[in-house]
Amino acid sequence: MSDHVTGWHNLPLGQLFTKLVNGGTPSTAISTYWNGKTPWVTGADFTSNGIGEIRRHVSEIGISSSSTSVVEPGNILLVTRTGVGKLAIAKQAIAISQDITGVYIDKKQLGVEFAYYLLAAELENLKKLNQGTSINGIIRADLERHKVSIPIGIGHQQKIARILQTVDRAIEQTEALIDKYQQIKAGLMHDLFTRGIGPDGHLRPPHDQAPQLYQQTPIGWIPKEWHYELLDNLAIRGSGHTPSKSHPEYWNGGIKWLSLADSPKLDRLYISKTAFEISSKGIQNSSAVLHPPGIVALSRDAGIGKSAITTAPMAVSQHFMCWKCGDLMDNHFLYYWLQNNKRVFENIAMGSTILTIGLSYFKRLRIACPTELLEQIAISDKLRSMDNYIFSLRQDLEKIKKQKSGLMRDLLTGMVPVKVDAESPEPNHV
Repeated sequence: MSDHVTGWHNLPLGQLFTKLVNGGTPSTAISTYWNGKTPWVTGADFTSNGIGEIRRHVSEIGISSSSTSVVEPGNILLVTRTGVGKLAIAKQAIAISQDITGVYIDKKQLGVEFAYYLLAAELENLKKLNQGTSINGIIRADLERHKVSIPIGIGHQQKIARILQTVDRAIEQTEALIDKYQQIKAGLMHDLFTRGIGPDGHLRPPHDQAPQLYQQTPIGWIPKEWHYELLDNLAIRGSGHTPSKSHPEYWNGGIKWLSLADSPKLDRLYISKTAFEISSKGIQNSSAVLHPPGIVALSRDAGIGKSAITTAPMAVSQHFMCWKCGDLMDNHFLYYWLQNNKRVFENIAMGSTILTIGLSYFKRLRIACPTELLEQIAISDKLRSMDNYIFSLRQDLEKIKKQKSGLMRDLLTGMVPVKVDAESPEPNHV
């Protein structure tokens, strides 16, 4: 950044700090060092929105007998080691681990809220300084000499900070809504997969209220209209393979191929695009199979238990199981049943180096489900409706985050000027 923006000037960050303090960890072997009144945090306690739940407190003797430091409220906590780049404004006196640097702002030059956003915008550049070295973190000297551009006048800075805080509140509110509806969905899944939907279109009463509606099975009580059956008897199970990578002609032939590289795209109901494609020759010269659209795929290796429904013809790698559903099984019902049992799959995976679920497990896999396809569809429709709302919230969240990114770029460089109300006095510093 340069001084060409009127009313802004360039300074090394070090000239905007009054001091930087390091942290440490009191000995966990000495009980008197802990369970005191002062919160103590590590990089693991930070979230994208600052500090999450405070998990540990230190005592006065723990503070005096270790290298931890207590950062006073109104200063910045910057994670410079594990979890590099996360930061927060201290809302109370707080002790820090060696992961964190306490940044005391010169409040004559810089508003703390503005400093928070300024550092957030500059941290990516700071982290790049040590790429390719054995150092994993931000070095104090790099932090102090890194130049930034700031508007002259605390009022100007705080106007920018207030704009960004408004966007942050929208992000936090949307994230809270997503969390709320994820919890509602989890409760709904439990009810739907144990009680189902009766002929009246509503959840059946629970077993303790209407035992006559249920039958006993090896996995507990299920509705009388359901059966506990081998999944292989209800859907056609398939798997896949990886064509030889020594044959370039087996690859990039336009056939979508689901692999572990696609794990981030799973658990979002549908998958339409894959990281890699194979060719017809790749299919012909391997055990790979081109499955029709609508199969339900489940990862049985890395990312165990992740699943999705394909929306296009697709082959899968040997790391996946897949099922083609027909008249006896609704593919959306199966997808949500797999989602509901994700923890089960994670717990039964075995292996010394790479956890995996063997093929024999899936041959024995049983499912409790409605005998009637219409009830399966009714259950999956309710869950799809919930998912659609959650997906729309996530899209809103991404839009707001992009808006914030653009605002930070424009406002923190002076590219877009802000007007400070003439009648507003220079705010007091934190």
